[in-house]
Amino acid sequence: MFYAYLADLVVFVHVLYAAFVVVGFLLIVIGMVLNWKWIRNFWFRLAHMIAIGIVAIEEVWNVRCPLTVWEEQLRVMANQAVTGETFMTRFMRSVLFWDCSPTFFTMAHLGIAMLILATFVIAPPRLPGSRKAQTA
Repeated sequence: MFYAYLADLVVFVHVLYAAFVVVGFLLIVIGMVLNWKWIRNFWFRLAHMIAIGIVAIEEVWNVRCPLTVWEEQLRVMANQAVTGETFMTRFMRSVLFWDCSPTFFTMAHLGIAMLILATFVIAPPRLPGSRKAQTA
């Protein structure tokens, strides 16, 4: 039972991670349109870029997400079923009822990474200690 709770905790962290990437991107785009100053916060933007960068690297190198692997290992230790699907595949199918190939999710991850990279060009973050960062 303990391992099942730990596996559920890993899923919860995984959902938070995905939400940070998706909601963060949406807030950046909305903030660009509405001229929100906080979306140019260097540390927020760096953390956001690193988060999607990790996902993109996993996709390019065909590495399974460590959170998915850890969840599966905990499910096995809890004597629960392991589907073998990735977290995002299960999540999207269960939440949005999408029945897409793994290639779709790979392309989606890489596409979102490219869009987030584009926001760095369109609305670059302000470097800490820069004069603009202190006045904004």
